Amino acid sequence: MHDFVTKVLTTEGPAIFSTGQAGFIVKSKNGQLLAIDLYLSNCVERVEGHKGFKRLLPQILNASDIRFDVLIATHPHFDHYDVDSVPEMVSKGSRLFCSVECEKLNKQLLMDYYKDSITYVKPGDRHVAGDFDIIFTNCDHGEGAPDAVGVIVNVDGKTIYEVGDSCLRLDRTSEIPHPIDVLISPINGMYGNMNSEETARLAEALKPGVTVPCHYGMFASHGGDLKRFYDVMNEKALPVLIMQQGEAYRF
Repeated sequence: MHDFVTKVLTTEGPAIFSTGQAGFIVKSKNGQLLAIDLYLSNCVERVEGHKGFKRLLPQILNASDIRFDVLIATHPHFDHYDVDSVPEMVSKGSRLFCSVECEKLNKQLLMDYYKDSITYVKPGDRHVAGDFDIIFTNCDHGEGAPDAVGVIVNVDGKTIYEVGDSCLRLDRTSEIPHPIDVLISPINGMYGNMNSEETARLAEALKPGVTVPCHYGMFASHGGDLKRFYDVMNEKALPVLIMQQGEAYRF
């Protein structure tokens, strides 16, 4: 864990870091840190009691290790809103942006004390937080999370678009500002998410500088064929970056 913390704190921004599952950290050139959907604990298996949700990737970061300027939870599923980590991170001074359906979860976690640090967001909302210009986008995660959002982060002239948990909605690509430097998209093809071929189709439509796959490798029950994604992206001659957990990508 210490090695990854050191990497985050010493790498010059703008940069992004992969923490596994759908979790990414964005760092500005001034050193400010924004985190999206970090899954740092083993709360999914603990709460759900389902062996298919056993954590399979190592824990490389604790909630107490780094103070983030901005936290984003795109929806209240526990692998995106880590109930064992978010309260502690907010208590350390992080500003939390989360989908409107996270409000019930926040009340259960007794987060009202930090209500001034919490902003509930919906598609179309835009907020500037320090070095980050953040746009929340439409996301189609089905009935299980009807208010889920995607997120576009503009920092230091670079644009990162994390689709969030969503099926393929090519009819909504016109809503996404261009150009996109990094597209981050799920490839597991379960729970209403895009699979490898669908993420490739989205990349064809949006033409990002590079596409980063996510939502694979953490849980046995979640699926995700990384080789198929790699093959289909190469077949279509689309730029791709497969990030190792803990890896940094500098712009």
